[in-house]
Amino acid sequence: MKNFSIILLLAASAFAQSAHYRHHGAVPLNDSTVTPGDVTSATEKQLCSPSFHTGSVRKVSEKTKHAVCQAYGLTPSQCSGQHVEIDHLISLELGGSNDATNLWPQPYRPPGAKQKDVLENALHRFVCAGTISLEEAQQCIAKDWVACAEKEHVAIQ
Repeated sequence: MKNFSIILLLAASAFAQSAHYRHHGAVPLNDSTVTPGDVTSATEKQLCSPSFHTGSVRKVSEKTKHAVCQAYGLTPSQCSGQHVEIDHLISLELGGSNDATNLWPQPYRPPGAKQKDVLENALHRFVCAGTISLEEAQQCIAKDWVACAEKEHVAIQ
């Protein structure tokens, strides 16, 4: 139990630090020290099953969403859903978790959250078609989603 408490304390202190957006050109990206991405144990077979639906695994509390916004220095009014989406860095359909280390306030302004959704859907199709491994897709999107779209020839504009 003592080790678990230490791990929680370290995770909380790392998350509490002030995040700074990285950029790909003018496109804001996640702060990779605060939001490095996190995955579940879901396999390609499970994620590609017709019975898999992201709605059944999407469970992020308002408290967690607020903490994510706060970590990025956004006020509640800036994080109301009008300008940003609390986004899974590694999408649920690619095995991403609901952990705070996989969440970030992604701006909507193009290219932004809606365009990243296009990439997420394409990567899911590629994984299920066997043209890219699940791990490759997860790493690609977590590192720099815009560069990932370019690498995988997914039009996001």
